[in-house]
Amino acid sequence: MVRRRGFLAVDGGERAGLRILVQEPDLDPGEVAELSDLARRAGGPVNVEDPFSSTDLSHLGMRNWQMPVMLRPPGPVAEPALDVIRVQRPEDLRTAERIVIEGFELAGFEPYRPGELFPMALIGQPGVDVFVALHDGAAAGACVSVVDDGVGSHYWVATSTAFRSRGVGRAVMLGALAHLADLPVTLTASKLGRPLYESLGYAVAAPSTWWASPRKD
Repeated sequence: MVRRRGFLAVDGGERAGLRILVQEPDLDPGEVAELSDLARRAGGPVNVEDPFSSTDLSHLGMRNWQMPVMLRPPGPVAEPALDVIRVQRPEDLRTAERIVIEGFELAGFEPYRPGELFPMALIGQPGVDVFVALHDGAAAGACVSVVDDGVGSHYWVATSTAFRSRGVGRAVMLGALAHLADLPVTLTASKLGRPLYESLGYAVAAPSTWWASPRKD
């Protein structure tokens, strides 16, 4: 892990890759140079998130796109139409992990190694919860919620391919929001996910620019 004034970088090796979060809108030349060096030397895929859309990384030859950061103010949350469980057992955490790897098509995590994406330490980690939505008793969707400094956030909202378009994403989001009703909550939305989040009370706060390694043929 590399912590600097303007960014945070975590190197997960060949399979998980390098993740960098830009944390200030005004990276100085030294920080841009160090960030660039980390990206060039990475042994796996590189992903950089710039929520300020202010740092140009085009010199690295990476592809880029924008996704909105969305914010939901505190407010009531409806009951999900499906059963949603808060993960407490190791086997349920593994299930959530497999759903996210499948739903996000995280090919770098195949062949599957339990605990590589969702380590067992997530269970019982203060402020972190993992949820699984059930469709007729079968695990169908998953997501992670985090609470820090009075703000909630959602990550890895995924639906298993066998259960797409059956209300699973809405259910797992409502289940994860239930304990966050009194807090402002954020997430970063894909184009496909944005309509769902808007229907749940989220509004666009700002565009976030993402940079990633070129896709392999």
